Amino acid sequence: MTSPGPASRPVVLVVGGGYVGLYTALRLQKKLSRGRAEIVVVDPQPHMTYQPFLPEAAAGSVEPRHVVVPLRRTLHRCRVVTGAVASLSHAERKARIVPAEGSPYELSYDVVVMAAGSVARTLPIPGLAENGIGFKTVGEAIYLRNHVLARLDAAASTDDPAVRTRALTFTFVGGGYAGIEAFAELEDMARYAVEHYYPRLSTSDMRWVLVEATGRILPEVDLDMAAWTVKQLTARGMDVRLNTRLESVSDEGVVRLSDGDEFASDTLVWTAGTKPNPLLTQTDLPLDERGRVRCEPTLQVSGLEGAWAAGDLAAVPDLTKDQPGATTAPNAQHAVRQAKRLADNVVAVLHGREPQPYRHEYAGSVASLGLHKGVAQVYGVKLKGWPAWFMHRSYHVSRVPTFNRKARVVADWTLASVFRREVIALGQLQDPRREFVTAAGGGGTGQLPAPTGADRAQAS
Repeated sequence: MTSPGPASRPVVLVVGGGYVGLYTALRLQKKLSRGRAEIVVVDPQPHMTYQPFLPEAAAGSVEPRHVVVPLRRTLHRCRVVTGAVASLSHAERKARIVPAEGSPYELSYDVVVMAAGSVARTLPIPGLAENGIGFKTVGEAIYLRNHVLARLDAAASTDDPAVRTRALTFTFVGGGYAGIEAFAELEDMARYAVEHYYPRLSTSDMRWVLVEATGRILPEVDLDMAAWTVKQLTARGMDVRLNTRLESVSDEGVVRLSDGDEFASDTLVWTAGTKPNPLLTQTDLPLDERGRVRCEPTLQVSGLEGAWAAGDLAAVPDLTKDQPGATTAPNAQHAVRQAKRLADNVVAVLHGREPQPYRHEYAGSVASLGLHKGVAQVYGVKLKGWPAWFMHRSYHVSRVPTFNRKARVVADWTLASVFRREVIALGQLQDPRREFVTAAGGGGTGQLPAPTGADRAQAS
C-alpha cells in the first residue's frame, strides 16, 4: 500500500507523538489550511504522555488518565496512525509503517519531522531485564504504584521477617530528575500509607535505597542544591549511595552493589538515563557519535532538504553557549520550544520564506520531592521546600497541553487537598485474567495465592 502526496498538497510526516510531535502537529494544523498540506502523525501509542507528572501519578496526586493527551482528540485536523515507523529512506521520501494491526505499508511524504524521542538507556547488568521496572510511561507509573502498595500489603500480612524485609526494601537506580522525583514521591506516599493504614508496620521498617554511579544527583542544578536535596532525603531515612553502581540482581531479588553491599529487594526501578530512539539506525539520516540526528540551528537535518528534527533524538546546536559543539539538553523545556520553532520554520519554507534559528537559554529546573516538598533553580534563583514545590506545580500545569488537561490536573490537586490520599492497590490490573483463567481451569477454592514480587516484575 502506497500513499503518495500530490505536489499541490504536500504530506508532512511527523514521526512520534510525544512533546515534539504533538506540539509540532498542533502548530502545523493551526497554521496550515486543510488544502495546504496533509499532516500525518505516527506513534505506537494513541496519546502523548506528559512525563514530568508521572511521579505524581504514581504517588496518587494526579489521576493517571490526566497526564496523557489523546492524539486524535487534540490533532483533529491531522491523520493519526497508531503504529511504528520501522524504517525511513529520505532519499526516496518513503517510510515503512507497521500499524498496531494489519500489514506493514509504505507511506510517501514530502516533509518529515523526526520526533520519536528517546528510550531507556540500560546496561548489560545480570538480572536487570528480568527484574527491573522502567519509569517512562503511564503504564509503568500505574504499575509501580500498585506494586509499592502491594508490597506494603504483603509485609503487613506476614510474620516472616525475611519476607517482610524484602517486601519493604525499595531500590531505585539513577539520580537524575526522573529518578529523584519518583524516589521521593513514592516514599512520601508509602510513608503516608504506613502511618495511617498499616498499624502493624512502622516507617522505620521501610528501606529506600537510591543508587547513583556519579558523585552527585540532579546534574541540572548547582552542587549546593544537589547536596541540600541529598540532606533532605537522608533526613527522611532514605539511603542515597553516590559513586555506586548496580552490579546484578538475582531471580530471588538479591541486589548487589559495587560498594560490596547486597540485600534482598522486591522492587528495582531503573531511571538511569535515556538514549535516542533506535529507529534512527534504520534511516538514512546523518547521525552524530551519540546516535542523534545532526541538525542545523534552524532544526533542519544537516545536508538534507525537507527533513527536520528536534527533542531528545536531535543534536541541535546551542546558540546560547560559547563552546564549539555545544548542543541543547534533552529535556521537555527545549522540546516544547523547539517544536514551535520547527513548525513555524516548516510553514515558512512551504511559503517560500527563510527558516529562523532556534535559540533559548536554559531557564533552570524544578523538582518535587513529595507533597509540599521540592527543589528549584530558575534563572539563578534557588528555592527550597514549599516554594519550590509550588513553582514545580505551577510551571508544569502551564506546560500541559490543552485547557482540558490543565483543568483536570488542577481539579485532582484540589480534591487531594481536601480528602485523604487514596492508597488502594489495584493489583488485578497487572494480570486481569488471572482469576478467570484459574476458575475456567477448574480451580476449586475461588481464592488465589497472592502474586510474588517476582511475578509482578514479570508482569511489567
